Amino acid sequence: MAAGVGKTFRMLAEGRGERDAGRDVVIGYLEPHGRAETEAQAAGLEQIPPRTVRHRDVAVRELDLPAVLVRAPAVCLIDELAHTNAPGLEHGKRYEDVADVLAAGIDVFSTVNVQHLESLNDQVAELTGVRVRETFPDRVLAGADEVVLVDLTPAALIERLRAGKVYAAERVPAALNGFFRVENLEALREIALRQVAEDVEARRQRELPSRRLDRAVGERLLALVSPHPEAQRIVRRAWRSAQRLGAELDVLIVLGPSPSAAEREQVGAFRRLGALLGAHVLVEQGEDVVAVAARVARERRSTYVLMGAPAPRRGLRRLGEPLTDRLLRALPGVDVRIVADRSGCER
Repeated sequence: MAAGVGKTFRMLAEGRGERDAGRDVVIGYLEPHGRAETEAQAAGLEQIPPRTVRHRDVAVRELDLPAVLVRAPAVCLIDELAHTNAPGLEHGKRYEDVADVLAAGIDVFSTVNVQHLESLNDQVAELTGVRVRETFPDRVLAGADEVVLVDLTPAALIERLRAGKVYAAERVPAALNGFFRVENLEALREIALRQVAEDVEARRQRELPSRRLDRAVGERLLALVSPHPEAQRIVRRAWRSAQRLGAELDVLIVLGPSPSAAEREQVGAFRRLGALLGAHVLVEQGEDVVAVAARVARERRSTYVLMGAPAPRRGLRRLGEPLTDRLLRALPGVDVRIVADRSGCER
């Protein structure tokens, strides 16, 4: 749920267990954050020295991917899965490095906090008021052979923080008054517990294909969004709904006849988000959003349409039929859902 719960310590303990069972185990990258108990747990395990690269005149430690591939252990421990690499390395993100290690036939144990999941980005911002900028695709977690929850009560985590077991003493007051407030930790813990529960259910359904078919036959979701950054929350919420239903997700952006440069730029951002989540991004042009959306929903056989709350109607626009009413009338067999904005935080 957060830094300091003991993820890295647990990863090292699992690695030591694999080594004691006779497997060739190597630490590919470790971020102990100066914690003595974590460093003690790493003692005795072979470590591949990190690379040091310079970025903006600062020396940065990074995973030495080529050295890991040359060493080719049976198991590699690679901390901080969501980390963004310094420019100029083989990949921009550490999860991409891990993909190369896995492709080489090496098992990987890694660590991550739940707030780094791309589909949870908006929910975490809504609950904590903090927008996490470093994310990784949900498909990486879904592709793991096993997900282990490292749980700790908020009270115990705050006690560890005050004892200097999470951050250096000078960082503790700011942490307690910021991200590590009790209400934030309680919310993050609930999200983490729910995420693991959903992961367990998804794996069970994959092992019971007949039950999965009974659960959601032919469901397909369509997220109708405008080309604006704040609409990305609709895509993330729709994707999580699609995962619970075992359904496919389409994202529809309807552009006018002459889209602006800013709108075209946002289309690119939605395509990148769609690629991260595994959603299908569709871009159509037309002056009547409802007519385009109804046509696409019929073509894609959508069973749900999710959209943001319509903007307040002013002036003569009040006399026209609301967008949601028109959609319901155009798609009588489709559920139309409004995705509320619960943020209350700056974006």
